[in-house]
Amino acid sequence: MRPFDGRRVLLGVTGGIAAYKSATLARELTLAGAEVDVVLTRSAREFVGAVTFEALTGRPVHDQLVAAGHALDHIRLPRAAHVIVVAPATADFIARAAAGRADDLLAASLLAAGDVPVLIAPAMNDRMWAHVQVQRNVARLREIGYHVLDPETGPLASREEGSGPGRMPEPAAIRAHIARLLEPATPLSGKHIVVSAGPTREPLDPVRYLSNHSTGKMGVALAAAAWRRGANVTLVAGPLAVEAPTGPRLVAVETTEEMAGAVRDALATADALIMAAAPADFRARAVAGQKIKKGASAPSLVFEFTTDVLTSTRDARRPECVVVGFALETEQLEAGAKSKLVSKGLDLVVANRVEEGAGFGSDTNRVTLLGRDGAREELPLQGKGEVADAILDRVAGLLNGR
Repeated sequence: MRPFDGRRVLLGVTGGIAAYKSATLARELTLAGAEVDVVLTRSAREFVGAVTFEALTGRPVHDQLVAAGHALDHIRLPRAAHVIVVAPATADFIARAAAGRADDLLAASLLAAGDVPVLIAPAMNDRMWAHVQVQRNVARLREIGYHVLDPETGPLASREEGSGPGRMPEPAAIRAHIARLLEPATPLSGKHIVVSAGPTREPLDPVRYLSNHSTGKMGVALAAAAWRRGANVTLVAGPLAVEAPTGPRLVAVETTEEMAGAVRDALATADALIMAAAPADFRARAVAGQKIKKGASAPSLVFEFTTDVLTSTRDARRPECVVVGFALETEQLEAGAKSKLVSKGLDLVVANRVEEGAGFGSDTNRVTLLGRDGAREELPLQGKGEVADAILDRVAGLLNGR
């Protein structure tokens, strides 16, 4: 089941230029399976019309505290919601919410929310965000228990580049935070999960390197899914061909040696390590100080093995740490995976063959899960997000037993 299927989201939109992003957010949530009820403040209607949100969500828009025949919308709407989101949240609305005002439908809905989680996505000029009074109001909202996102730094509506945060987070980032709030408590909640992703690059000279076709999609999907399930996630990533996910702490590395060091550091507090990266197996014994020139004959290069990340960090694992490895093979898939399961001290190995629609660069994958306990589970070809959830189900079960 997708995280938004059958979920009700109450989306409050206040009067800032970032309201145009809220239309995108409403559309993305609706396409993801959520039922989205939109509440516009009076000032929001100056920036975006109700018909826009009605077209995108297929549901009526609400903008009156007391509307004809709907005098109790401020009770009915939050009670029906699984999560309440205010995006954008202006400095004025943050002040009113912090003071417990109920002078419009959105503010009154927050007071009637009960235990429904509330997510606030501020948006304002960077100088306004930095003002001591705004910061006091934000602190008050967090004391109340609201989840307040930190705004981003970037171009502002005034055509100036903000020198500090103030810009509303992008819809995709807000959606990721909503998904995390909607996820019920799981065995991964509060656990520290370390995920590695992507390739590594081993230099040959100042302009060339040895690497592979890994894009990091599988590792990124695992990190995003683990964070959505409530885990504290460290993502150790080589050069990614996809965007890093919202939520996990990113540790960017280049070489296999750097990846091994970052994994070792993260293992000190890790409850699970999922080694989805594809570090280079070889490196040049000597890296040329200048660009290798094309000559009469091809240059002769001498290679040596790189550090094996799983083996070299084995002594850094805590006794209760669950360890998952990946085995990508072009032949004798399960034999190679089982060998890695034993030699590297794994609890679970994910075996996947290089084939059409699976492996490097693909949005889908076909894997077989092999456990140290002898369990074997062959998964069908499916999206890497779904594969990630299946792997995390197994990790959660292993953590539950320790």
